[in-house]
Amino acid sequence: MSKATDEEDATPRLASSPCGLEGLRADGTVVTDAEQARDVARWRKAERERLIQERCLLPVSDRTDRTVLIGRQLDRLVAESGARSPTVSVYWPIRGEPDLRPWMRTLIPSGASVALPIALALGEPLVFRMWHPECRMARGLWNIPYPADGDIVLPHIVIAPLVGFDRQSYRLGYGGGFFDRTLAALSPKPFVIGVGYQSAELQTIFPQPHDIPMDALAIG
Repeated sequence: MSKATDEEDATPRLASSPCGLEGLRADGTVVTDAEQARDVARWRKAERERLIQERCLLPVSDRTDRTVLIGRQLDRLVAESGARSPTVSVYWPIRGEPDLRPWMRTLIPSGASVALPIALALGEPLVFRMWHPECRMARGLWNIPYPADGDIVLPHIVIAPLVGFDRQSYRLGYGGGFFDRTLAALSPKPFVIGVGYQSAELQTIFPQPHDIPMDALAIG
């Protein structure tokens, strides 16, 4: 979906707000001082833990059905991106994330290439390497698999897993800043699609100046 799901118009999830966060800039980012920044960080940490726990408790069959719905939206969004024979960065699923590995396999016969992100070190941007079903895999930070061989590539489309999201398409991630740091460094900037479950929707994530909104969302 572009900015909001076209599958259903669910009521936004409400969550308790950090104390004192009343004012937003015109671009939607929060005006903060040091105390407010600490409040936001604590609130995000609590929401992150709650949302991860909730999605891990979803029945496997429910997650599978939702991921099929997400895949249909991704098919449309990739086609509408305008990129010919695009390189699409997906991700290796962890902690109850939508498992897009079956969808990854469908991209290659369609003429697209698939890449996976690699976290080389804390505080560093992600890099991307081509993936195919037979490629040799290694394990990086947090034991996440990635292609062990091949050149570093620049994807046309990046699919970013969401812990939480809001109607302005801002993303709540795991807190390491990898995707925001990466998107700020990439040139040209890829088309970025956030992927997650409808239950992860928040009224706002209280975006900060470093947060970068997604170009589109695929929500199941």
